[in-house]
Amino acid sequence: MTHYTDRHGAVHALPDPEAEAQVRADDRAHVFHSWSAQALIDPLPVAAGEGSTFWDYAGNAYLDFSSQLVNLNLGHQHPELVAAIQRQAGRLATIQPAVANDVRGELARLIAEVSPEGLEKVFFTNGGAEANEYAVRMARQVTGRRKVLSMYRSYHGSTSTAISLTGDPRRWANEVSDSGAVRFFGPYLYRSPFHAETPEQESERALAHLEQTIALEGPSTIAAIIIETVVGTNGVLVPPPGYLQGVRELCDRHGILYIADEVMVGFGRLGEWFGIDAFDARPDLITFAKGVNSGYVPLGGVVIAEHVASRFDTTAFPGGLTYSGHPLACAAGVATFEVFRRDGILERVRDLGERVVEPTLRGWAETHPSVGEVRGRGLFWAVELVRDRETREPLVPFNASGADAAPMGAFAAAAKKAGVWPFTHFNRTHIAPPLVIEEDELVRGLAAIDEALSVADEHARG
Repeated sequence: MTHYTDRHGAVHALPDPEAEAQVRADDRAHVFHSWSAQALIDPLPVAAGEGSTFWDYAGNAYLDFSSQLVNLNLGHQHPELVAAIQRQAGRLATIQPAVANDVRGELARLIAEVSPEGLEKVFFTNGGAEANEYAVRMARQVTGRRKVLSMYRSYHGSTSTAISLTGDPRRWANEVSDSGAVRFFGPYLYRSPFHAETPEQESERALAHLEQTIALEGPSTIAAIIIETVVGTNGVLVPPPGYLQGVRELCDRHGILYIADEVMVGFGRLGEWFGIDAFDARPDLITFAKGVNSGYVPLGGVVIAEHVASRFDTTAFPGGLTYSGHPLACAAGVATFEVFRRDGILERVRDLGERVVEPTLRGWAETHPSVGEVRGRGLFWAVELVRDRETREPLVPFNASGADAAPMGAFAAAAKKAGVWPFTHFNRTHIAPPLVIEEDELVRGLAAIDEALSVADEHARG
């Protein structure tokens, strides 16, 4: 019997290593994995998790520096979340959304209380893609318009409208699902499409580009603009000063609704309840999922401004889901609020981001020739890896696969060997550990990534 020791020193038994063979056999024979060539993958069987760490069947430990898919904000097996689900299952495991339910209503109230002023209603979904689908549906119903603008560097989900709005290459094989999707270039100073040299220039020129896109597409045809408050998988792109406020002004001028996609950055990732709070902008609709209950039971939703919600006071909203506001998911969400407030999660995220993560990553930019730029906020950072700092040539080509992606694969393998499970995408590694990570764990994980970057340095010039 293999054992592991948790961060409190308690020893736990893992399943017998022989069980791993059955897990692998069942997975390879019967599980169809997302975004994968099925015969070319070999998923790691995971036996247990606790806090910021998970273990395989051999007892190897991995610090979870990706929070799984940037959703495990309160870490693996948080006792309060587990207990809340258990209590709810013992009393009322499920109920249809047409009736009122205590934990559903309580969670909606808690979310509304931390949302920007004027956003008071919550429509619950099963995840982030559905949240974006329904936000777009609301915008189209309210405005009577069809088009929705989104950034090229974005990911909004893999359902039909959400994948159409997505900018990254995962949309290519799925086009065209929604003919109303229109893309534009968002701000990205390190690789500025506007030849900007300062954050202020990038903001001004990106807004001018968006304004021109609106004019050329026809303002009267555009229902909404959807923007990840901080672009997630596609780069941890923090908007420059004034950009989101400028988007708000353009939307107001043309009667367009502003949708803030907070599926990744909502609920503490940036040290705020909603990421938008850090940028002093007011959306009409906020989409969320992931961190609202750390994904313990699937849950997402849309926070709706009063002027949008009121349009459906006497007109039925044309949409619904069997599991909208599922009691088990909402119970974990209510517990999440309790933990955040009791343990000062937002404050500790800001502290760890400013005091530990940022100076460490800034140091990497000085010592590793492969580090082109670091950027982020709170516990959400990107390290952009390059072959040449002067030309900013990426370490691997855009959307690389196979041999072209080998340098990033080697970096990731080195990190895993050192006991850290990294989040990598294209030529970047992201720093996104659970918000409950202990400081010594964070320091240890960063040191392991620092060491793994030496593998990327082998491919860098100068």
